[in-house]
Amino acid sequence: MVIRQRAPSGPQGVDYPARKSALIALAAGAGRRALTPAADSPGMPAQQVPPPKHAFLIMNPRSGGGKVAKFGLKDKAEALGAEVALLDGPGTVDVAALARKAVADGADLLGVAGGDGTQALVAGIAAEHDLPFLVISAGTRNHFALDLGLDRDNPAACLDALTDGVEQRIDLGEIGGRTFVNNVSFGAYAEVVRSPDYRDDKRGTTLAILPDLLTGHRGATLSARVGAVTITGPQALLVSNNAYDTGDIAGLGHRARLDTGTLGVVAVIVNSAMRAVELLGGKGVTILAAGEVVVDSDEPEIPVGIDGETIMMATPVRCVIQPRALRVRVPRDRPGVRPPKPALDWHKLRQLASFRSAPAST
Repeated sequence: MVIRQRAPSGPQGVDYPARKSALIALAAGAGRRALTPAADSPGMPAQQVPPPKHAFLIMNPRSGGGKVAKFGLKDKAEALGAEVALLDGPGTVDVAALARKAVADGADLLGVAGGDGTQALVAGIAAEHDLPFLVISAGTRNHFALDLGLDRDNPAACLDALTDGVEQRIDLGEIGGRTFVNNVSFGAYAEVVRSPDYRDDKRGTTLAILPDLLTGHRGATLSARVGAVTITGPQALLVSNNAYDTGDIAGLGHRARLDTGTLGVVAVIVNSAMRAVELLGGKGVTILAAGEVVVDSDEPEIPVGIDGETIMMATPVRCVIQPRALRVRVPRDRPGVRPPKPALDWHKLRQLASFRSAPAST
């Protein structure tokens, strides 16, 4: 099966009020489909485990606007018997080397208080050595912590897993030998991740930038092979460690499970505002799942956003899922994964449908 980008058609001049109306309708239709509640899930299984004897935690004091100090995470962790390494320099700290040394010194649990990029790096090392991994929600948005059902408002509560925790087996994504815990992005999505505002406000930045990027296509032409399906010419492509509950093209959903053994894929093709309404019929947004995704391009290198950090990668780029690769330690008492919300958020939908390009002069 091949899904191709259609060639633009229609007059050169664009009726901008009509374009905005079409896109609001588009967003509403996509929103209704995207925000339909998923089927009830039994949840990810957990098992009781004894407390670690030599927990090693890496904490970034700058992450999340200083949450490590604000919540006294270092002192609280040490009071529970953990060894803590602060990423406070001098200079750049090699986080991977720090984690590997801890393993060599006998650590029986690795953990991170920091952003999702650092979480992914250390989680990959923990999985490599079959060690449990502790997520402490001290980042800015804490998407990984959200999907693990952790307390994002009080990162100190995550430390309860050191004394009264349970263990779950979850999947990890891999791209070019590098681990990701949330998602990797290509095309317009990757351009959004490169924005200097993205780290502090992922949702707002995505809603502000993505619409213009989708219609004002720039950069490499992409193609993606997802199982037996080939997608040609998507402006935006998101590959996630397990599928998000919604088909929201701004990527604002969350994942009810992280142990299904599949990658989630959202591909967006929008050739023109005149054709944008076709998304109402599902012709512009493709939602798939597979164990492997291969992304190619007409360029030898393309920007790829990996858990919120952009790097250049040689094409073709291969993404795979590592089923149940990570032992994650979570508190027995935790908020849990929230169910998807079916109600439409019209404010966000209007933002998504609003184009900021000035009308062409007549």
